[in-house]
Amino acid sequence: MIRRPWRTTLVAVAASAALVLTGCTGTEGAQNSSAGSGMIDFLNYGDFGGGTTPKANYNPYLDATKLSAADYIYESLMYVETYSCKAIPWLATSYQWSDPKTLVYTIRNGVKWNDGQAFSAKDVEFTFNMLKKFDVLDTQGVWTFLSSVKADGDDKVTFSFKQPGASAFTQVSGVKIVPEHVWSKVADPTTFVNATAPVGTGPMKLKSFNPRQLVVERNPDYWQADKIKVNELRFNKADAGGQVEQLKLSRGEYDTNAMFVQDIKKAYVDRDPKHHHYWYAPGGVISVYMNLTKAPFDDVGFRKALTTAFDDKQVIDKAQLGYVTQASQSGLVVPGQKDWLPQGLADDGRIGYDAAAADKALTDAGYTKDSKGRRLGKDGKPISFSFKVPGSYVDWVAAADILIKNLQALGITVSKDTPTPDANNQDRATGNYDMTFGVFGGGCNMYANFADPLNSARTAPVGKKAASNEIRWQDPKTDELLHTLQVSPDEKAQKEAVAGLVDIMMNQVPTIPIWYGAKWFQYDTTKAEGWPSADDPYADGGNGQVVLTHLVPAGS
Repeated sequence: MIRRPWRTTLVAVAASAALVLTGCTGTEGAQNSSAGSGMIDFLNYGDFGGGTTPKANYNPYLDATKLSAADYIYESLMYVETYSCKAIPWLATSYQWSDPKTLVYTIRNGVKWNDGQAFSAKDVEFTFNMLKKFDVLDTQGVWTFLSSVKADGDDKVTFSFKQPGASAFTQVSGVKIVPEHVWSKVADPTTFVNATAPVGTGPMKLKSFNPRQLVVERNPDYWQADKIKVNELRFNKADAGGQVEQLKLSRGEYDTNAMFVQDIKKAYVDRDPKHHHYWYAPGGVISVYMNLTKAPFDDVGFRKALTTAFDDKQVIDKAQLGYVTQASQSGLVVPGQKDWLPQGLADDGRIGYDAAAADKALTDAGYTKDSKGRRLGKDGKPISFSFKVPGSYVDWVAAADILIKNLQALGITVSKDTPTPDANNQDRATGNYDMTFGVFGGGCNMYANFADPLNSARTAPVGKKAASNEIRWQDPKTDELLHTLQVSPDEKAQKEAVAGLVDIMMNQVPTIPIWYGAKWFQYDTTKAEGWPSADDPYADGGNGQVVLTHLVPAGS
């Protein structure tokens, strides 16, 4: 989605240990960027968080205030990259479900913390039990599911779950592991900013910080150091205005960034077509939400007819500036999650715009027209409803205008209502709408992707706030499939459950996906090659540690 005028979320990140505390001077202003001996001297990344007055904070669990360098200092058991959702062995070399409530990770041998001490299964046990004791740090919510975490020797850790734990795999695997020999001495980890020489297992170590620039340097003792060809990552504090950042990007002052840019081709690519590139991988599924408690949306015949009613291409080209791609009706994000699709689904579940087909399907479903061309409901009255869209979401309003025009062409009277974002969110949650936009999925937890919009337990009567099922879909078959996806660690059973949910999305049409939100990612190949792209989607641009293992000097 393009609702924000600009942003620098980055791909990577930054951190900070206060210059005063570390005694470092920083390296801003250094000009040498040549690659020598197969190495890249440094790469310039975008913002590093911390607001306008950033302070050193490398506590990986303080999401609101940590600086992004923590993402390169600490690692997790598995790295679930967020394009295809593959779980890449990281601090764990493998995992196995002993039974649906018991998960055993095999811990990688030979890994050292960046202070030289050995990493072991005991660190994993300590980390998780620290999060249990100081539950405010449990940002993944893993102790909602876990009953115990115990190390077995130096290379095994057993996770026991209160209930079958398959749906919690991505959360557990993603927890950042910290060293027991450091954090066990911290009196209160909830206030520990970890500002000086943070100890992690990751590819980078803290080098310097000042409020304008944060620098991390290559960890020569990293367990896959042979894959790290970058000596330094330099994160640069974003200037106050997006236009300044865009100018710096266009000048090639960033080797990568993650910001919205108006007319990216003209503003960035055309400035250096050989080296300036962007790839906006698909993210969350932006869909037409229909209030399923109301006619005609309570009729599957009506909903299914609308799957060909919306001009997706016009939405993409005009409302979304061509930055996004058409969403699959399956609810999955394709092509990245294509392995989860059932066999034989035409065009990966994308349903194209066909106004004539929509017109015929509506008529066949009993929604005829009167002599004035007005589409009639089953009660014989002209169909009329409103489309709510937050008035300040300019691109969403433009998309809604196109969809409303499509519906009006079918003889349906549709008005546009543009409340504030807060009011729109409240109305959607309480069911006070006819048609609106909603976003779901896009993550790698397949249970969450489908349970959020479709789980009966997550809805509520109209007038009450729904937890997430704002369309108010209630279907025993859906709940049965979600339960299988939630509890079964068997991949075959999980894929069969997803196939069943895809079938419901395709044939029962609880929502109508239109486009995928874009993950902003620009990159410059002047110094480094190997960035992820549509042609080489080994991860998306936000998977910083994975990306770092693929970068090589340009021309090498």
